[in-house]
Amino acid sequence: MNKESNQKTSINITESSSNFSNLEKMSVTELLSGINQEDGQVHLAVNRAIPEIEKFVSLLIDRVKAGGRLFYIGAGTSGRLGVLDASELPPTFGVPGNIVIGLIAGGEKALRNAVESAEDDWDKAWEEIQEHGFNQNDTVLGIAASGTTPYVIGGVKKARENGLLTACITCNPEAPVSKEAEIVMEAIVGPEFVTGSTRLKAGTAQKMILNMITTSLMIKLGRVKGNKMVNMQLTNKKLIERGTQMIMEELNLDKETAKNLLIKHGSVKKAIEAYK
Repeated sequence: MNKESNQKTSINITESSSNFSNLEKMSVTELLSGINQEDGQVHLAVNRAIPEIEKFVSLLIDRVKAGGRLFYIGAGTSGRLGVLDASELPPTFGVPGNIVIGLIAGGEKALRNAVESAEDDWDKAWEEIQEHGFNQNDTVLGIAASGTTPYVIGGVKKARENGLLTACITCNPEAPVSKEAEIVMEAIVGPEFVTGSTRLKAGTAQKMILNMITTSLMIKLGRVKGNKMVNMQLTNKKLIERGTQMIMEELNLDKETAKNLLIKHGSVKKAIEAYK
């Protein structure tokens, strides 16, 4: 199937007309209530996708344990969400910054400003993945609300051709990117409150799924104990206080002793292990 016909067969719910009309005539209360009403559909859509999310995470865990990495590829809002999720993992779970890598069409500039035509390059994502020296345990996850973004489709297609595990998150059924990925996570949230503005429900659904994927991954990699972030980086006073409290509760120590132990060893996990 060529690139053009692949796009024509999709059902483009994300671009369909909003269920609300004359938005500019609504009061602020009506606008807020309408957006909130629409958002209520998001968690239901994500819930329906859990079987495929579970399949993906289960495979991902083993691949990361074997030295693989997870690459996110996306454009616009989808790309920014991937970069955001990847960037939050090192401080939250104390993992290296190359375990999950977020790539966005247009590069760093696109995080703040739209980069003209960047998402239309079919080959760029795979070129960027290659720059990281991919290995056969790596995984590529394409994030595209519409599922029609060439940057994402091309990257997923080439990754699969080269033997990597591939998956996608999309908000349209039977999207072009879904035809290229091995595991398809669809969150069909329906039309946006503002027609076509996928930074709304679609973006929220994508963020929720990314949270589920990487939080589950980090827990299964041993980066959480009980329900605590015992490997978090101590980058500010709030996190030092949080870590101190964790040690106090775990070891039944006074605050000063717990804090000194934390500072000495650099993480809650190491402090607890050293004390025991």
